[in-house]
Amino acid sequence: MPGDGGSHGEEDVTALGAPTGAAVLTAVEQSQVDAQWRAANYLAACQIYLMDNPLLTEPLKPEHIKPRLLGHWGTSPGLNFVYAHLNRTIVRRDLRALFVTGPGHGGPALYAHTWLEGSYSEAWPEVSYDEAGLRKLCRQFSFPGGVPSHVAPQVPGSIHEGGELGYSLAHAYGAAFDNPHLLVACVVGDGEAETGPLAASWHSGKFLDPVRDGAVLPILHLNGYKIANPTVLSRISQTELDELLRGYGYAPKYVEGDDPAVLHQVMAAALDVALDEIDGIQVRARSLGHMRDRPRWPMIVLRTPKGWTGPSFVDGKPVEGTWRSHQVPIPDARKNPEHLLQLEEWLRSYRPETLFDSDGRPSDEVTALIPRGGRRMGSSPHANGGLTLRPLNLPRVSAHAVAAVRPGSAVAEPTRVLGRYLRDVFSLNRKAVNFRLFGPDETASNRLDAVFEVTAKTWTEEIEPTDENLAPGGRVMEVLSEHLCQGWLEGYLLSGRHGLFSCYEAFVHIIDSMLNQHVKWLKVHQGIPWRRPVASLNYLLTSHVWRQDHNGFSHQDPGFVDHVANKSAEVVRVYFPPDANTLLHVAEHCLKSRDYVNVIVAGKNDSPVWLDDEEAAVHCARGVGIWDWASTHTEREPDVVLACAGDAPTLEVLAAAKLLRELLPEVAVRVVNVVDLMRLQPAAEHPHGMGDREFDALFTADRPVIFAYHGYPWLIHRLAYRRTNHDNFHVRGYIEHGTTTTPFDMLVRNSMDRFQFVIDVIDRVPGLLARAGIARQRMADAQERHRRWIVEEGEDLPEIREWAWES
Repeated sequence: MPGDGGSHGEEDVTALGAPTGAAVLTAVEQSQVDAQWRAANYLAACQIYLMDNPLLTEPLKPEHIKPRLLGHWGTSPGLNFVYAHLNRTIVRRDLRALFVTGPGHGGPALYAHTWLEGSYSEAWPEVSYDEAGLRKLCRQFSFPGGVPSHVAPQVPGSIHEGGELGYSLAHAYGAAFDNPHLLVACVVGDGEAETGPLAASWHSGKFLDPVRDGAVLPILHLNGYKIANPTVLSRISQTELDELLRGYGYAPKYVEGDDPAVLHQVMAAALDVALDEIDGIQVRARSLGHMRDRPRWPMIVLRTPKGWTGPSFVDGKPVEGTWRSHQVPIPDARKNPEHLLQLEEWLRSYRPETLFDSDGRPSDEVTALIPRGGRRMGSSPHANGGLTLRPLNLPRVSAHAVAAVRPGSAVAEPTRVLGRYLRDVFSLNRKAVNFRLFGPDETASNRLDAVFEVTAKTWTEEIEPTDENLAPGGRVMEVLSEHLCQGWLEGYLLSGRHGLFSCYEAFVHIIDSMLNQHVKWLKVHQGIPWRRPVASLNYLLTSHVWRQDHNGFSHQDPGFVDHVANKSAEVVRVYFPPDANTLLHVAEHCLKSRDYVNVIVAGKNDSPVWLDDEEAAVHCARGVGIWDWASTHTEREPDVVLACAGDAPTLEVLAAAKLLRELLPEVAVRVVNVVDLMRLQPAAEHPHGMGDREFDALFTADRPVIFAYHGYPWLIHRLAYRRTNHDNFHVRGYIEHGTTTTPFDMLVRNSMDRFQFVIDVIDRVPGLLARAGIARQRMADAQERHRRWIVEEGEDLPEIREWAWES
C-alpha cells in the first residue's frame, strides 16, 4: 500500500480511466449504489419541477408543476454519484465522513440524499419520511417560505454555504485540522476551480499533518460548463491537467465516462485506492509520531456530462452534456404540453416505482448502502459544530493586565500584551487541541509572537537552519492568503473549535465577500433549533491606519468596519479597545462568545495604559462610558462632549482635553470613550444598542459633540442619526488623506489631531469663538509648526513624542 513518500508521483495516472481486473463492486452492490443514485437524481429533478404528485401515481398535469421553475440540475447528478459511492465506503470501512459541496447550487442533490438517509426528516420532522414528506420536500425547494436552491444551514450535514463559489476546499481543510479520525470529502466544481480562493486552496494539503489532523479527499468534478461557457480545466489536455494537479502536490485518480454500468466500477476502485493511500499515509506517520516527508495526498478527478441522465435534447437543441442543462433543462413544463410530456418521460426514466414503496419510503435496495446513525454524512456531529464544541480554558485577565497606578502612568504595546495572553490560551488547551491562530504571515509583525514560546507555525516543507518557529504540528496557521486564513478558520469553527484571525487592517478587505457568506450562515443558523451554537469568528485588526505611516497610502484603510456594520445586527460586533487592558477584556469576551462575528481593532505600538484591570473590566462591560478623571467641571452640565472610539483617537482627545484645561479652564469638558461601537445604535436596531435616555445622559440632548473616530466619520453619523442630539455631532475620522509620513502627521492630514479638536470646540461651543480667538490661533500655529518640523527633521515634534497625560 503506498505510504507517504514521493512514490505517488511515479504511478500510472491513467490506470483508473477504465475498469481493469476483477470488479470492485459485486453485482448486488452495483445495483444498490445505482438504485441510490437514481433515487437521488429523481428527487433532485422533482424538487426543481414538482409541487405535487411526487411519486407519479398519476400522469403529470400542469397543476403539479411549480409556476416558477428555479434550481440547478446540471451539477446534481455528479454530486449524487459521489455521495452514493461515499456512502458505500463509509459502510464498508466504518468511516467518519463529512461532505462539502463546492458546486454552488448543488442544493437539490444534498436535500435528496439527506432525505433518503433520514437525516433531513430527523432535523425537520414536518418533512416526514413518506409520501407526504416527499411532497413537502419538493414543494419547499426554491419556493416562497421554503428553502434556498443552494446548500445552506438548513441542510443537515453542511458546513459550507453554496451561495458563492471558491471556498469549499479551504472549509474542508479547516474542518480536518485537529480532527484525526475525520475524512472530509470535498467536491470542487470546475467552474469554482477558476476562482482565486480555490486556486490557492490546493496548497492547503501542505499544511495538513497526518499525525494530528484528519484527511481531505478533493474530488474535482469536471462536467465541462459553467452557466453559459466551458470551463478551463475541462478543456485543457489530460496531460496539462495532470501536471497541474501533481504540481499542487496531489496524486490524482481519474474517473471518466457516461456509462453508469462502467463508471460505478471505476469510481468504486478510485475511492478504494484513494482511501487506502490515505490510510497508508496516516498509519505510517502516526506509527513514527512524525512525518518522514510531506505526503502526496490522493484526489479524484471525475469527468461526467453536465446534466447527466437528463433530457438529451429539448426543442431540438442539445441539453445533456452542454451548458443548457445548468439550471432548468425543460423550461416551460407548466404551459407547454410537449415540455410537460417530456418532463414526465424524463422522470419516469428513473423508474420511481422501483425506488419507493407505496407509502413513499425508499426501497430496501436504495437504503442498503446508506450508513446508520451518526455515520450518515447528514448526521455527522462535525457538521453541527456546537455538538462537539468544548469551551476554551482561558487564563485570568488579571494575570496579564498592565499595572497602571494612574491614567497614562504605564506604557505598553497592546497586541504584545495580548500575545502573552494567547500564549497561555494555547498552553491551557494543549490537551483539548481546539484552538488555532490564523494570519497572513503577520503573527510576529502584529506583536503576537509570544505564542511561539509554546507552539510553532504549521509547516510540512523542508525546514532550513535559518528558519524559526516552524513545525508540522504547529498551531499557528500562516499563509500569505487572507482567503485561505478565512476559509480555514470558518471550517475549523463550524466543525466545533475556536480560533482568532489576526490581520493588517487594510488588507482584511480581501475577504469581504467571504465575511458576507459567513454572517448570512450564522444568521440563518441561529434560527434553526437543531443547530447548536458555535464559537464566534474573531478578527484582530492591527497595524492599523493611524500607524501605517511608514508603509504609506496603500496600507491605510479602516473601512472593513463599515462593511461589517452593514451586516445583521444579530451577528456582528465591533470593538475599539483604547489600551492594552481593555484589549485583554474584549478578547476574553470574544473568545467566550458564540455565533457572532467579532471585530477587534487595536494598535501594536507603545501607547498609554488608561485604565487598570478593574476599571477596564467595568468599562468594557458597559461598552461606553464617561471618563470623569479626564473631564472638567463634572458637577455641572458640560459645555462640550469630546467622544472617542479607537486608541489613536482616544490619545488625541485626551491631549485636547488637557490643552483645554490649560487654555480655557472655564469650559466644562466631558470625555466619553466608546469601546463597543454598536452601543451607538438605538436599542431597537442592535442588541447592544442604547435607549435614548442613556444616550442623552452620555452625549447630552443639546450640547456640541466632537467625536474622534478611528475610521471613516460617516459611519458614526449613520449609527447615531436618529438621536436627539445628532445635529450637534461633529465627527472627525479618516478622510483618505495619507502618505508615507510621521504618525502625528497622519492625524493632522485628516483633521484628527488634538489641535484641531481644540479648534472644533472653540468653533462650536456657543459664545466661545469671540473670546477664544488667541487660543484658536495658537492651535493653528501649532499645526503649521508641526508641518515645518517634520519636513526638516523627519520625525514628530518633541512635545508630541514625549506627551503624557500627567507630566
